[in-house]
Amino acid sequence: MTYSPIKYLLLFVLLPFISFSQSNLDTFLTPSDTLNKSRRNAVVIVEASLAGISLVGLHQLWYADYKQSKFHTINDNNEWLKMDKIGHVFTSYQMGKHSAQLLNWSGVGKNDQLIYGATLGFGFLTTVEMFDGFSQEWGFSWGDILANALGTGLYVGQELLWNEQRIALKFSFHQTKYALERPDKLGDGFLEQVLKDYNGQTYWLSGNLYSFFKEKNIPKWLNIAVGYGADGMLTGLKDVDNQLLTNSDRQRQFYLSLDVNLSNIETNSKLLRSVFDIVNMIKVPFPTLEFNKKGCVFHLFYY
Repeated sequence: MTYSPIKYLLLFVLLPFISFSQSNLDTFLTPSDTLNKSRRNAVVIVEASLAGISLVGLHQLWYADYKQSKFHTINDNNEWLKMDKIGHVFTSYQMGKHSAQLLNWSGVGKNDQLIYGATLGFGFLTTVEMFDGFSQEWGFSWGDILANALGTGLYVGQELLWNEQRIALKFSFHQTKYALERPDKLGDGFLEQVLKDYNGQTYWLSGNLYSFFKEKNIPKWLNIAVGYGADGMLTGLKDVDNQLLTNSDRQRQFYLSLDVNLSNIETNSKLLRSVFDIVNMIKVPFPTLEFNKKGCVFHLFYY
């Protein structure tokens, strides 16, 4: 369920059919001014294949290990201090953004980009939610559906209002001691912890200053970011009686920092620009102020 490597995969699939010269590569990466049916068809085939393979693999490798049940719903809105919900917002936003950009690269009109591209994340994650609904271990969560819709809405709303993404949704992660205490829940190893350890995740709303103020003396790459995280969580909900000895000092954390909009860095390389656009989902480490229930903490470089 990670962060939409569709552009790289599409590039990998199609590059063998073109020359590797710089000029042809730049031409390949340049969005088409009019509908390019070959590109559009390639995008549709690759996205549909990846989505189908991902869903089948997820069902076989993950849900097959748990008992199935009748379709049911759960209310998990108070779990993990809502970090899981923000994760849904982020994933839906990123999948929708990159899918819409691929349709733009294919010359598809703006309205169709938003209707068929930006909604990809919502559709994919809703299907995953249906799997949850038939799993005895979990259940269909309307809170997750709302979070998926918010992520899609954040992208679509900005395109309709400004025709650009002035506020990007970004992610950062650091390893914590909590995963070592409960590797079954929070991940065994770095890659699992990135996905499962909510204590180490931070989600950011990163606003581009130049986009809002249009001042020449403001660098186009400079962003200001506000972040949300939490720690002290070994379980979804606090164990009131602490019979499992899993209670820690759970707290929400709010952050204020600077950031870099990599997509606005000037470069003549179309390939480098594409790489910047993918990596731009990651918050660049900067000096950061953290606000929590204990007060204010300064981090020289927070990630």
